[in-house]
Amino acid sequence: MNLRIVCSAMAVAAAIAALPAHAELGGAPTWSAGATTSSATASTSATSGTSATLAARRMSANATPYTVNTTTLTGGTVVREYLASNGNVFAVAWQGPQVPELDTLLGTYFPGYVQSLNTARAAHGTGFGAASVQSSDLVVQSGGHMGAFAGRAWLPPALPAGVSANDIQ
Repeated sequence: MNLRIVCSAMAVAAAIAALPAHAELGGAPTWSAGATTSSATASTSATSGTSATLAARRMSANATPYTVNTTTLTGGTVVREYLASNGNVFAVAWQGPQVPELDTLLGTYFPGYVQSLNTARAAHGTGFGAASVQSSDLVVQSGGHMGAFAGRAWLPPALPAGVSANDIQ
C-alpha cells in the first residue's frame, strides 16, 4: 500500500515538473513547479529532474525598477521575463534553437498578434521569415533560422519609468 502511494506521488511530481516554463504578458510570472529560483545577481540554480533551470536577477534600487527571471527550457531556448515592481510581466525575450510557445508567452495578447501578423503578411505577400508586429499596446519582434531563433515582446504602456525597448534583450 505504501509503495502505491509513493509511486502515485512520484508520478504526480514528474507530471508537474514536465510543465513548460512560461510567463504571460500583463500577468504574474509562472514557471515549472519544483524548479529553484535565486535572487542573487547572475546566479543559476538547477534542480535535478525538472524541465527548466531558473535564475533571477534582482536589479538594485538605484537601477531600473524591474526584475528579470531567466528560464532555460528543456529544448535549450532561454526565455527572460521582465517583471515590473508590481509583479506583472511587461516584457519577454527569447533566444535559442526553438521558438517558445508564443500563445503561452503572449497570453491574452496572442489573438491580436496573430491577426496583426496575418494582415501584415497578406499585405507584403510573405508567410516566412522575421515577424514584427507593432501596435499601441503590444510590440512583438521575432526572427532567426532553424536552430537559432530570437525575439522579444513588450507592452509599451506597461514599461516602467526609465525603461526602453532597448533594455529588453
